[in-house]
Amino acid sequence: MPNKKSAEKRVRQNERRRERNRSKRAAMRTAMKTVRVAAEAGETEGLDSKLQLAQSKLAKAAKTNLVKKRNAARRTSRLAKAVAKAKTPAVAA
Repeated sequence: MPNKKSAEKRVRQNERRRERNRSKRAAMRTAMKTVRVAAEAGETEGLDSKLQLAQSKLAKAAKTNLVKKRNAARRTSRLAKAVAKAKTPAVAA
């Protein structure tokens, strides 16, 4: 338990930030999952808009240091790759 007034304020600020970060991280993960699930299921309808939303969430998370910049870039790249693979018709060999 903090003894000083400034320490009490820091506790309040940290709690607010923690809740905000949890919410944003959950939204980011959900957006990524919807793209991944749709790509694996082979749904091409609306896949671009889902990818765009996920990329936006990732970029905002990186901008606010929720995830590291390169981590966001890597995840964005992998999602785009999965979408591109889902869009191309499978060639039977």
